[in-house]
Amino acid sequence: MEGKKSLMVAETIRLVQRDTWRMECLKAVDSLGLPDWYIAAGFLRNAIWDAGHAKSARTPPNDVDVVYYDPGDAGTSAEGQIESVLRARCPAVTWEARNQARMHLRNGHAPYRDSAHAIAHWIETPTCVGVRIGRDRRLEVVAPYGIAENWSLRVAPNPRIRYPAALFKERVREKRWLEHWPRLRVDWPSETDRDGRDAGTKESA
Repeated sequence: MEGKKSLMVAETIRLVQRDTWRMECLKAVDSLGLPDWYIAAGFLRNAIWDAGHAKSARTPPNDVDVVYYDPGDAGTSAEGQIESVLRARCPAVTWEARNQARMHLRNGHAPYRDSAHAIAHWIETPTCVGVRIGRDRRLEVVAPYGIAENWSLRVAPNPRIRYPAALFKERVREKRWLEHWPRLRVDWPSETDRDGRDAGTKESA
């Protein structure tokens, strides 16, 4: 089982490495030296879904979500500055930077320990993924619920954090995932499955 997981992570890394656009995005964020950063959510999720649908062209993302963890800065001004610098380097990209050391306040959660812990709180399991350039210059993947969730093309609610069923359904429909990736298998929750406890909102796509 561990061997299979390692192979999936390796294939995911190769997928990103072959994508010139995604590597340019990663290099741009890496150049900023942000603490505990990842490009997360749709940046990696969509790449895997595209591969699972044998798409020859990249599905354009709504934005590129940069997460980092800086407990010494509880404000939002640095996020805007980060976005401005990234726009100057990659102007065709819609950047969104968020310090996960403060996002628990917006989402109504207990404080997050680090970026990986924050990512684990997002609404759908395949969205709970990220990738970054590590200190050894190798790509590192974070996937709290396993990268197999993405390669399986399954879309399921977060198994640990309760969100209203309506919020999950709204995101899947409004983002038109099934139009872009018709082979996705959505685990639609019933209203009784999710009572909304520990529910919040999240900004990543």
